[in-house]
Amino acid sequence: MFKISEFSRLSRIPLQTLRFYDQIGIFKPAKIDESTGYRYYYAEQLLEINRIVIFKELGFTLQQITQLLHEDISAEQIRGMLRLKESEITRQLEIEQSRLARIKERMQLVERKGKLDKRQEVVMKRVAAMHMVTYASNGTVEDIPRLFDIFDSLMDSRTRCSLSGPQTVLWNESGSAEHEFEFEVGYAVKSDTLKLPEHLHLRILPPETMATLLFRSDSAYSETACLDLAEWIEQQGYHVRSDQPGRETYVPLSGEPGVCIIEIQIPIEVEEVRK
Repeated sequence: MFKISEFSRLSRIPLQTLRFYDQIGIFKPAKIDESTGYRYYYAEQLLEINRIVIFKELGFTLQQITQLLHEDISAEQIRGMLRLKESEITRQLEIEQSRLARIKERMQLVERKGKLDKRQEVVMKRVAAMHMVTYASNGTVEDIPRLFDIFDSLMDSRTRCSLSGPQTVLWNESGSAEHEFEFEVGYAVKSDTLKLPEHLHLRILPPETMATLLFRSDSAYSETACLDLAEWIEQQGYHVRSDQPGRETYVPLSGEPGVCIIEIQIPIEVEEVRK
């Protein structure tokens, strides 16, 4: 048997926590010396304390853990819970990494102090009408990769074969959620008579005059692209159309994993051009 101090070192559970668990009855020592009050534990109790730690990391309260310990939960069920938690943490890390990238973008904007990089050329062009298959959802910028994952999971083979062009995101302000956008993610399609799986929609986009900016996702310009585009629109005296979504397209670069060419497209009110 092991004294509580020894069991604490072996289990990596603080002494105070072991004493507290004993007090609330969630994890009792195997023996308490009546004369000294010392707590003693068996080696096999490491398995039980490990289960408590796992349940805590899965987000259960101590009261819920007490109930779970009295249920016949198999090791396979626990592994399944851990796999789900792993997926959740991985997704959270992706969100935090994306948030960190956004912070770096804001820092870049502060450091620029209003200077416009002339090498980032804004182009006004006419974009033809197109049909898109999209998945719609409210969310933040960090949610865009997840929305494409959902889109991919909803597609059937017939829909997949009809896709053409790059990944495209349509942006609208959300009328219901203050800190979110209304996103539609998807691809252009060759047919407008396609029968779509549930939750996917056919979107018909009219021809538009767009102010556009093209850049590599790994370039320094990606951190200031929206500012450059906004300044150009303002300087030219143009106005953004409020009845049509902004667009972004993503074209992966062959041989450069994780890098793509991004084009931001903002619809412009042609009739409002500066006279």
